[in-house]
Formats: sequence, structure tokens, C-alpha cells
Amino acid sequence: MSEVSSPAVFFADLHEDVGGRLFTITVLDRQAGLARRVYSSDPEAYPVSGTKPMAQGAWTQMVIDRGETFVANTVAEFAIYFADHALIESLGCKSALNMPILNDEQVIGTVNVLDEEHYFSPDRVRICQSAIRHRHKELIAVLQALAP
Repeated sequence: MSEVSSPAVFFADLHEDVGGRLFTITVLDRQAGLARRVYSSDPEAYPVSGTKPMAQGAWTQMVIDRGETFVANTVAEFAIYFADHALIESLGCKSALNMPILNDEQVIGTVNVLDEEHYFSPDRVRICQSAIRHRHKELIAVLQALAP
């Protein structure tokens, strides 16, 4: 990892690069079947170290199993996958982008960006993905250091 004073500083810088009203990062604990939040731009609503089960379903198959980016530009598009959709919407977030972080072809975590409805145009998705690719090696190093 390059000169990063702490994971929180690195994640905050990454949030600045990627943008979004709500920005969280999770690391996967496949053995325990959990996704653990290691960064949150809103720690009151989404505290760091919060966990959720890695439930099976279409979202998990897309993002975790196949390593594909998930984009939903309305609450209706993500509500079927996210049990906390009402909380997300109450924070003014009505669109979601979940980008898998791969290491050696296995997803080890996700970068999650939420914002206003219809925020994630194809160009904005490419910009977000490019920012993640640009810092990928650092991101992998930080996530591995935080992994259970």
C-alpha cells in the first residue's frame, strides 16, 4: 500500500474520487457467510463493523459470484434486493451502484455508492469504475489488512 495514513483516510479519499451521497465499503468473510462494513460516509445510519449475511439471490450471483457491477437508478430497482431500502431512501438515496473488488478473480469486497434517483448514467458508472481501477492495488491491500 502506498503512503496511506490509515484505512479511513484512504477510504475517504476514494469516496472523494468516486463521489456519491452515501459511500460504504464492505469486506467479505466467506467462511462466516458475512459482509462486514469497513467504511461508511454515514456511520450513524450505517456504522462501521456492521455486518449482514451474504444471502443467496440474484444480486449475490451478479456481484459476488460473477464479479459484475450492479446499477439501479430507482428505489424500485434495488428494493427487491436490499432489505434496508426504506432507510436508504430516507437518506435521500434513490439509486445504487455496487462495484465488486476482485483479487485473483475472487470478489473480496464491494464499493457501494448511493445517490439521487437516476444518478448513475453510463458515463458516471464508467467514471466510478475508473476511479476504483486507478486505486485497485491500494484498495486490495487495505481490504486484505482488514479481512477477518
